[in-house]
Amino acid sequence: MQTIFFKKQPRIVATGTIAGPKECAGVVGKCVDKALLDDMFEESTYEKAECKMLKYAVQQAIINANSTEEEVDMLISGDLLNQIISASFTARDFDFPFLGVYSACATLAESFALAATLIDGGYQRRIVAATGSHFSSAERQYRYPLELGNTRPPQAQWTVTGAGGAFIADMGTTNSNIAITSATFGRVVDFGITDVNNMGAAMAPAACDTILAHLKNTRQSAKAYDLILTGDLGALGSRILKDLTWEKGVDIANNHVDCGEIVYNVIEDEFQGGSGAGCSAVVFNSYIFDKLKRGELKRVLFVATGALLSTVSSGQGESIPGIAHAISIEVV
Repeated sequence: MQTIFFKKQPRIVATGTIAGPKECAGVVGKCVDKALLDDMFEESTYEKAECKMLKYAVQQAIINANSTEEEVDMLISGDLLNQIISASFTARDFDFPFLGVYSACATLAESFALAATLIDGGYQRRIVAATGSHFSSAERQYRYPLELGNTRPPQAQWTVTGAGGAFIADMGTTNSNIAITSATFGRVVDFGITDVNNMGAAMAPAACDTILAHLKNTRQSAKAYDLILTGDLGALGSRILKDLTWEKGVDIANNHVDCGEIVYNVIEDEFQGGSGAGCSAVVFNSYIFDKLKRGELKRVLFVATGALLSTVSSGQGESIPGIAHAISIEVV
């Protein structure tokens, strides 16, 4: 099976989030720990700003967990930049071990799954899982130089400027009742999409595949969850996902929401909504986590999605493979 069941049910103790001004105009604005007025974050480059945001998210998650850096066993993190430099440069400022991971925009769910696996196995007790992204750094790496001022097509999404981290711990070290009960690792799925602007269509098939695998492995229906939250399919990708699951006999129309659909205030101005590793990191670790803490949500299936492309592969005419990892989160 693709699903791991966690007998010890590791707990999400606290989160730390930071987001740019465009993002904070939407639903996450009142929930993030720090709302930026300038997406440069007092740095000289966008890449340095992205790294600084990720470091802030890690530190804030530790602070919000009423813990210290000395108590952290490991950081599991990744980002969208070449050689995951935001994550590795963030890690160099801390003394705890670092596990660098990459699943594009699905990196947060991968980090959560690995953290829960290590804790459930008794190998670690306290882990911070984090990721982030920046519109300006991602845009010029995956598509075109910003200086060109290219017109964005209607199917495009806007990479979220922000970062989010979660402090995950063994249930014996915390009184948190927000548990990670299972994780479903996704397969790489490729439907032949070659348009680098159409990320939703490229990732939706992978999200469908992982959701169906999770429901089959857990022997549950989609209705068992209050919310099935995908990472950054955007408005178009979300509709495609609903169609794909419906064709397989699974109806998620009433309890599915996509982070990219809700992160911005006026989705029409951003075409299909948000994307990027920071999309689900900011939305889940602020807006959704607050609802879990208040008991407004009891069971959430968090399915982060990623497009596994690069400028090299796209330049060579390759299609865009997708990946999705799912995490079952319950208030126990």
